[in-house]
Amino acid sequence: MEAASAKKKIEPIIPPKEQVYLEGPKSRRYELGFAWRVFRQFIKGFRTLHFAGPCITVFGSARFKEDHPYYDASREFGKRIAEIGFTTMTGGGPGVMEAANRGAFENGGPSVGCNIQLPFEQQANKYTNKSITFEHFFVRKVLMVKYSYAFIIMPGGFGTMDEFFETLTLVQTKTITQFPIVLFGKEYYSNLWNYAEFMAQQGTISRDDMKLVLLTDSIDEAMDHIRTYINQNYKVKPRKRFWWLFEKR
Repeated sequence: MEAASAKKKIEPIIPPKEQVYLEGPKSRRYELGFAWRVFRQFIKGFRTLHFAGPCITVFGSARFKEDHPYYDASREFGKRIAEIGFTTMTGGGPGVMEAANRGAFENGGPSVGCNIQLPFEQQANKYTNKSITFEHFFVRKVLMVKYSYAFIIMPGGFGTMDEFFETLTLVQTKTITQFPIVLFGKEYYSNLWNYAEFMAQQGTISRDDMKLVLLTDSIDEAMDHIRTYINQNYKVKPRKRFWWLFEKR
């Protein structure tokens, strides 16, 4: 019977000598239109966020409600970010994003939301001074990294993990400057942290890579870490506005 199974002919998914598309290459006209739409999103994002000021980005789940401790912590982060003169940037949706925007907004700090078009969950929250909605995740992530000097990773799901690991990879590979990354929630991220230890043991990452992230349950420790790094490495300067660039205030 095993021999019979081994001899069973397997039909190829794609028939030989036949041109088949699995949502891959499309017509040149379509690809040009797609590239143009992406370009327009980038330009719109640059114009909207150019004067947003130096930002600290808060990533996290859209699913935490107002009565959740992580919502409270995110709201406090927004308040603390406003106190040190930075703009709070989030993905612009509910949950952790709303809380961080709200903390900044209610305490007189600038608050920015980079929303994304989704069939569920993601609706822009009302606690932003500037809000922009993107069609593509990759455009949104580029802009959220471009204007940020630090990153706070609150508990979240697949989207948050994607944002965390992409940002960490950019810092690890020195694609962007080593901005501080805070992973908030020791209990929530304990298994992830243990697996990072395992990867270090296996040699797939170095021990120094783990130093790129501060794992903490303390808002004070997180903000001190961010403040110390920025004070030691950067001098915040006002940005001049040139009328011929048609930039939005």
